[in-house]
Amino acid sequence: MKTIPGRTDHVVVVGAGLAGLSAALHLLGAGREVTIVERDTGPGGRAGRMELGAYRVDTGPTVLTMPDILDEAFAAVGETLRDRIELLPLHPAYRALFWDGSRVDVHTDAEVMADEVARFAGPSEARGYLRMRSWLSELYAVQKRRFIDTNFDSPVQLLHPDLVRLAALGGLGRLDRAVGDFLSDERLRRVFSFQALYAGVPPSRALAAYAVIAYMDTVAGVYFPRGGMHSVPAAMADAAEKAGARLRYSEPVRSLERTGSRVTAVVTEQARIPCDAVVLTPELPVAYRLLGRTPRRRVRTRYSPSAVILHAGTDRTWPLLGHHTLSFGSAWSRTFDELTRTGDIMSDPSLLITRPTATDPTLAPPSRHLHYVLAPCPNTDIGPDPVHWGELGPAYRDGLVRELENRGLDGFGDAIDEEALVTPAHWAAQGHSAGTPFSVSHSFLQTGPFRPRNLVRGTDNAVLAGCGTTPGVGVPPVLISGKLAAQRVTGGASAARGRSTGRSGRREQTAAARRSGR
Repeated sequence: MKTIPGRTDHVVVVGAGLAGLSAALHLLGAGREVTIVERDTGPGGRAGRMELGAYRVDTGPTVLTMPDILDEAFAAVGETLRDRIELLPLHPAYRALFWDGSRVDVHTDAEVMADEVARFAGPSEARGYLRMRSWLSELYAVQKRRFIDTNFDSPVQLLHPDLVRLAALGGLGRLDRAVGDFLSDERLRRVFSFQALYAGVPPSRALAAYAVIAYMDTVAGVYFPRGGMHSVPAAMADAAEKAGARLRYSEPVRSLERTGSRVTAVVTEQARIPCDAVVLTPELPVAYRLLGRTPRRRVRTRYSPSAVILHAGTDRTWPLLGHHTLSFGSAWSRTFDELTRTGDIMSDPSLLITRPTATDPTLAPPSRHLHYVLAPCPNTDIGPDPVHWGELGPAYRDGLVRELENRGLDGFGDAIDEEALVTPAHWAAQGHSAGTPFSVSHSFLQTGPFRPRNLVRGTDNAVLAGCGTTPGVGVPPVLISGKLAAQRVTGGASAARGRSTGRSGRREQTAAARRSGR
């Protein structure tokens, strides 16, 4: 693994989102001094918080899986996830509603889910589900260490016995066919393949290896942190500060000072901050602009679909909704064509409806409820541009409300007392490339060693982190990206050192690093 040469005593992390905070905690655990600079008034990045009247709204991800990866970041500085955040397991993880009026609850317990599948589609499908569950677990075990939690320096690293194992498991085939080998019911196939949308690729074109996202959702379990998803970056920032990090909010980065091939200081609108290394977590084009170099790629960078989100505080809710509800339209292949090829608004949308107050009522005023409705849409590279979305937004909102009411949420529009609509125009205004918060898609040529690297040629002491680089999109991969960035700085120094020492121990490690010239 290539690492940053020379001294790395003081690292400036640009961005206090999940990737930057993960990097900071792992760096602190390895004895580095860390300064975090953030343009917003507080931590969170994409996992932000909006006050909508008396409602507390998460503006970013709503699904939390693989909490052990988050716990690893806290453990780097001698803390535990349990001490910082109360995680509430969701049962069911999802509720799926279908165009024909049927529904299935998605449980992470194998026996409970097998019984649910048998009730829904018969004993043969239940047996297929159990076989698929074993396959998903094997698939994840093969990929985790070698293909997800690793820094790639060359595609040659793929030439490993684990690649043979992945191929033997069918991981290099197509996702929809792989799921179809276990399940014949069209509705169930969708439940275990819609996750390809997170990767920005239709199930018919996605590698079967991306079924690991379904593993995270449907096998490892889905959780909700009390206080909302924003409590995760808030707790990480607090732990970093307690471990000695300096956090500087409301300080947009203006430029990087360089001497030769090394960054020597990060310049914000308020200050010049000298550094020995820098971790950059903004969108890739922003990071490349700061570095003064955009790496050449043989193929044009392609971005994932975007989303319209309706945040709605209401005076009622609907019994058919779970905490997370997938509402599937009857169209499927056409939907993905619209999202990824033609650039049309979904004609028969599949929606994610999250009701966080089902698990934590304190996020809304008494007797009120909070709903987060996510409708995938094309990104602005192939669909309506931000200007058109400014005109389209109100009509789209009204159509979305009508669709919800047609699907059983009677009186949804009249029940709203506070709302906010987020469209690709808003994502673009926040600096997200192609107007999407889901960044670079996971096509084959943008996966693993072919994804934009976290090291950029021409700069010796800068590392990238976030969903645009290794390993990719989603809360667990973004947390891992921070860890991988820290390893580029520390040479993979074990975070166990951080677990076994307090702040004084970390100061001693930093002093030792200085004496050794690192």
